Amino acid sequence: MSDEQIVAGPVIAVENSGFFKGLNKYVSIISIAIAGLFLLWVAVAKDVTLNPGTDDEKIVNQAAHILGKIQGGFNNNFGGWYLYVSAFYLIICLSLAVWPKAARIKLGGPDEKPEFSRFSWFSMMFGAGLGVGMLTYAVGEPIYHFMDNPDVIKGTAQGISESNVRPAFKWTLLHYGLTAWGIYGLVGLGLAYFAYNRKMPLTIRSGLTPLFGKSLSGPLGHAVDITAIIATITGVGYTIALGVKQFAFGLHNVTGADWIVPKGGSDPTNLAVLMCLAIIAVASTLSAISGVGKGIKWLSNINMGLSLFLLLFFAVFGIGSGALLFAFKHYFIAIWDYVIALPSMSLTVYSDGASTVASDGTTECLDKMCELTAWQGPWTILYWAWWIAFAPFVGLFLARVSRGRSIREFVLGAMFAPALMCLVWFALAGGSAIFAELNQGADGAILNANLSDMLFETINTILSSGSIGALLMSAIVVILLITYLVTSADSAILVITTIASGGRSTRRLLKHIIFWGGLLALVVGTLLVAGGLNALRAAMLIGALPFSVVVALMGISLVKDLIQRKPTQ
Repeated sequence: MSDEQIVAGPVIAVENSGFFKGLNKYVSIISIAIAGLFLLWVAVAKDVTLNPGTDDEKIVNQAAHILGKIQGGFNNNFGGWYLYVSAFYLIICLSLAVWPKAARIKLGGPDEKPEFSRFSWFSMMFGAGLGVGMLTYAVGEPIYHFMDNPDVIKGTAQGISESNVRPAFKWTLLHYGLTAWGIYGLVGLGLAYFAYNRKMPLTIRSGLTPLFGKSLSGPLGHAVDITAIIATITGVGYTIALGVKQFAFGLHNVTGADWIVPKGGSDPTNLAVLMCLAIIAVASTLSAISGVGKGIKWLSNINMGLSLFLLLFFAVFGIGSGALLFAFKHYFIAIWDYVIALPSMSLTVYSDGASTVASDGTTECLDKMCELTAWQGPWTILYWAWWIAFAPFVGLFLARVSRGRSIREFVLGAMFAPALMCLVWFALAGGSAIFAELNQGADGAILNANLSDMLFETINTILSSGSIGALLMSAIVVILLITYLVTSADSAILVITTIASGGRSTRRLLKHIIFWGGLLALVVGTLLVAGGLNALRAAMLIGALPFSVVVALMGISLVKDLIQRKPTQ
């Protein structure tokens, strides 16, 4: 029995003429309508005054305010689901890597050869899957957890002290370790297997075929692909928003221009953010036009090289001060602490707790359980939603570049290697920042900086603010940010058009690349101006929820097909 006879893939119709030529009109039109109506709602929403008559009075966009309330509701109602389903994804991926029947299967068939070298393969996976977030959080997350984390709340460690260094790295690695990359890995593996081994379209709905069969050719399949496109727009949108904000901080650190970040201000101006966004939108569209084999591959190799140079900077300047030894020690300690604590960190859901509403409308916790709940929502729960929202984009991209790899090689390359690489970043960049605060007299300069500015403050502390060295390193970080942002954005454009076209790998039409790139930039710009990162976080939580169900079903579907697969296939 041949592979094709075991399950019949969905038949996805596309248009032969008009604007949607080459795309499925139902998936495209409904996705555009959802994004368009959402943008219209945000754009026309009135301003409302919060906490009138108090020192904390402020005027905000009503839509952004509602999105903020929705975010709180998601944490309370769906936090447990995000934690448990993410653990489920990890278990599926690890099981497939050690299951002999599955692990040896090569994506594409036994004679398939990889299209890209291991270096280019890993560069593209890491750049598309994490680059922007790593530049923002490599310093930011260890520093934040160095100040506060569940161990500090429970009283087993003291914030901003030696006793909290190990917990800071442990909680940081939770969000960038195996669970996170398992989300990407499961989606990418499912897509690659059903596309290359079962000869189905390279699109999300194909991964559910063993469960739903031919019904995926109709409305059910359209709904699955629509959830993937919406999740991609919100997930990539949030990542790009983080990146352009850090891009603006980097330009300010190099130029000192007040129109980018006003004197005494803590955030870049809307003008600076929109200018940075426009640069990325144009560059990513041009790169997407060139395709995966040219623009994206070249950019991925460039940003991997610059990333290694940045890590080398922290290593070299940490030799004399002791920061390198500090980072080296905590690299291995963090792995041990993470592995031991992974089950409890992954499956413990904090909820309830006593709280009260202050006169200014803010919520104040009255016990530790409330504080733990307040910590977990904007950290672990938000992270799992972020990774899930990013998964259709990165998963499809991983599938596109991983043909010819075995399932075991795919899991090792897409999960273990990136997780260990993330820890290198945290140990060197984040470790240097923590070491500077503990031993080099940073005096809170890094601790008190904006999340997007912490990397630049760390460079300023090591090389002295305003020095030629600090300016040059800041400029290199800005260039690296641009390459990572462009890689993420152009990959997202190609992935969205692939999903909308029913998985067809033919060259994309210029009008489609420009349209989807413009829509992505419009979503990011509108939400940033209206409600900042909080509005984008809320939109991402909403966009990730339905797709989290799809990913769980993909895992079940993949296991079912592999169980039924004959040894000779």
